[in-house]
Amino acid sequence: MKSLIALLGAALLISGTGCVSHRKYTELESRKNSLVTENDQLKKQNESLIASQTELTSQLEMRNKEIEELKLDTADMGRQYRQLRLQYDKINELNDILSRKSNELLSQATGENQKLAGELSKTQEVLQKKEDMLKALEADLNEKQADINKANAALKDREARLKELEDLLAAQSAASEALREKVQAALLGFKDKGLTVREENGKVYVSMEAKLLFASGSTTVDPNGKKALVDLAKAIENEVDMEIIVEGHTDTDKLSSTVAPRDNWELSVLRATEVVKIMTANSNIKPTVLSAAGRSEYHPINAADKAKNRRIEIILQPDLGELYKLIEE
Repeated sequence: MKSLIALLGAALLISGTGCVSHRKYTELESRKNSLVTENDQLKKQNESLIASQTELTSQLEMRNKEIEELKLDTADMGRQYRQLRLQYDKINELNDILSRKSNELLSQATGENQKLAGELSKTQEVLQKKEDMLKALEADLNEKQADINKANAALKDREARLKELEDLLAAQSAASEALREKVQAALLGFKDKGLTVREENGKVYVSMEAKLLFASGSTTVDPNGKKALVDLAKAIENEVDMEIIVEGHTDTDKLSSTVAPRDNWELSVLRATEVVKIMTANSNIKPTVLSAAGRSEYHPINAADKAKNRRIEIILQPDLGELYKLIEE
C-alpha cells in the first residue's frame, strides 16, 4: 500500500508538467484491482469460517448419536451377562446338590454311582461352557466400554475445539460491536450531517458523504470535515490488531480536466489519500495499518441519490489471524 501511495504521489508530481503515461495509469489500475481482489478474498474467508463451524456442529451431533448406540449395546450386554450369571449360580447350586447326592449314594450300588458320576460330569461340562460364555461376554463388555471411552474422549476434544471457535467468533463480534459504539459516540455530533456508522460481517463501516468533507470536484477537506476525521482518528488510535481501509467514491457525473484530478478515478483516489494524511497527521495511528483506495463511480449505494454515492468510506477491519490459525489446526 506504501507503494501505491508513492505511485499516486508520483502521478500527482507528473501531472503538474504533463499527462500521466499509459504505463503509469495501468500500474495504478492494477493496484486498485489487487485491493478489490483482496477484499473479495476476505469475504470468502469469512464465509469459510461459518461453513467450518457448521461442519463441526454436524460432526458433534454424529458423535453423540454413536455414543447413544454404544450405550444401548452395553445395556443389552449387561442384561445377557446378568442372565448368564443367574444360570451359572443355579448350575452351581445344582452341582452342590448332586455332589451331596453322590456322597449319600456312594454306599449304594456301583452301577448307580457310575450313573450319577456321569450325570455330574455332564453337568460340569455344561457349567464349563457357561463359564466360557461368561468370560467371552465380559471381554466383549470391556471392549465396548473401551469404545465408549474413546468416543467420549473424541467428543470432548471436538466440543473443546468447537467451543474455542465459538468463543473466538463471539469475542470478535463483541469487539466489532464495541468498536462501532465507540466510533458512533465519538462522531455523535455529525450524526445528521451525512455521517453514518454501521457494523457488518465483523467490520465497522464509517461512511461520510462528500458534502461533509469536500467541495465539488475538490480534494481539499474543509475544516468541519477535518474535525470529524480527527475525532474518528483519536477514537481509534489505540485500537490494536486492526486494519483501516479508506475508500473514495464518486457519482456518475463525468469529470474531465487537464490537471489533476482529471477523472473520477483520480478524484476518488486523491480524496481517499487526503483523508489518510489527515488521520495520520492528527493521531497515533500507524501508517502501516492504513490503506487508501479509489472506487470511482462503480460502487453506488443509491442509484437515485447521487449525493449519497459521493462519499468516503472508512472500513475498520479486525485482524483475523488467530481465527484462521484455529481453523487450519
